[in-house]
Amino acid sequence: MTWVLDLDGVVWLGDQSIPGSADAVTALRARGERVVVVTNNSSMTVPEYLAKLERHGVATSESDVITSAQAAGTLVNRGDRVLVCGGAGVREVMLERGATLVENGPADAVVVGWNRAFDYDMLTRAMLAVRGGARLIGTNDDATYPTADGVLPGGGSILAAVAFASGVEPVVAGKPYPAIADAIVARFGKIDVVVGDRPNTDGLLA
Repeated sequence: MTWVLDLDGVVWLGDQSIPGSADAVTALRARGERVVVVTNNSSMTVPEYLAKLERHGVATSESDVITSAQAAGTLVNRGDRVLVCGGAGVREVMLERGATLVENGPADAVVVGWNRAFDYDMLTRAMLAVRGGARLIGTNDDATYPTADGVLPGGGSILAAVAFASGVEPVVAGKPYPAIADAIVARFGKIDVVVGDRPNTDGLLA
């Protein structure tokens, strides 16, 4: 069997491990079952995720990790000029795709992800690029992000601000939308169980 595991709210809350999660993964793997991870959080790079998974007792190979940033990357073409309103994870993927990152001016795409550094200036630059013809791509549309101290505004809240200011409907790459679903099937094949904390993302993906 292949299990797809969410991370935020399932394996950890912020930097705090969720009790029992690592033991459950260990038990599943001991039974010969495959456990892979798929996250809507695009803020970190894959190496950063691998290091965090190891710290939380869920060591995982790079081939068993899919992020919403990677799903968003499938919507961008080599050579596209991309304005990133997201974290290092989005930048990593866009560069791997052969895109040119821009900070201002004309762009082919604006890619929005969860980003604690998002501010009015970034909103303005994103809005102007989209109004100038850039496609608006969201890594995910989660309204909130779970932490040990409660929820914070999520990537979807940032995406909503850019979309509202720009007057366009974004294309969303992460769970439960087609880009990430296609990436999961292409990478892992048949999925038996999806484990998550959100009915509108993990539940619909299942």
